[in-house]
Amino acid sequence: MKLLLQQIIQLAEQAGEAILDVYHRDITEQGIQAKADDSPLTAADLAAQQVISERLQQLTPDIPLLSEEAATTPWSERQHWERFWLIDPVDGTKEFIKRNGEFTVNIALIEKGKAVLGVIHAPVLQKTYAALKGEGALVQEKGEQYRIQVSRPAPGEAIRVVGSRSHPSPELADYVKKFPQHDIVAVGSSLKFCLVAEGSAHVYPRFGPTMMWDTGAGHIIAEEAGASVQFTGLGDAVYHRDELLNPNFIVSALH
Repeated sequence: MKLLLQQIIQLAEQAGEAILDVYHRDITEQGIQAKADDSPLTAADLAAQQVISERLQQLTPDIPLLSEEAATTPWSERQHWERFWLIDPVDGTKEFIKRNGEFTVNIALIEKGKAVLGVIHAPVLQKTYAALKGEGALVQEKGEQYRIQVSRPAPGEAIRVVGSRSHPSPELADYVKKFPQHDIVAVGSSLKFCLVAEGSAHVYPRFGPTMMWDTGAGHIIAEEAGASVQFTGLGDAVYHRDELLNPNFIVSALH
């Protein structure tokens, strides 16, 4: 599995290169379309999807794939999957279009409804977060890898709460009232999981809509770094279900 993790890190970085090829074009050349739910789809999503799906087919031909850009497999089939890849080729497409660099490639391996391997690559930041069940979490940056772990707030320290840059919510405003001292850090995509995992933030409460492929990789990375990840109304097998839309959840180092 450690070898597979390194292969998936390399794959995520290859997908990132395909994304950057589109990212650096003029915005009118990025092929922005609207999907059925009115969320944006760019040429980068499609390019990354192709790179990831082709490479995973080579690496693990017996493991099926569920991706944001290929999410048509019905539950009647998915319910029999013991293992599958959960992919978001470009998480944070709105951040991609805004050109703020806060978008990621998300790749997770799910076994019996739980994430057991996860990689989040941020192409513009040239930073890759990764984790393997039972092996801790790490960051790869500038050719070097180092371990990461959550940070507990010191007595009297302001609680750093990470929230969505593109999806602020009144529920978040109510949630932070429980902390007399707090700072809110806004960031896009699955990088919010990563900020908690590396100790840059203490808690990430999510009250807006997310899909399974938005959270699988971040889930295992945050947990392996020492955070708790709790989804409202779900048991341990978070990713074995018909509904692809996630309930609210909280990622926390406050324990």
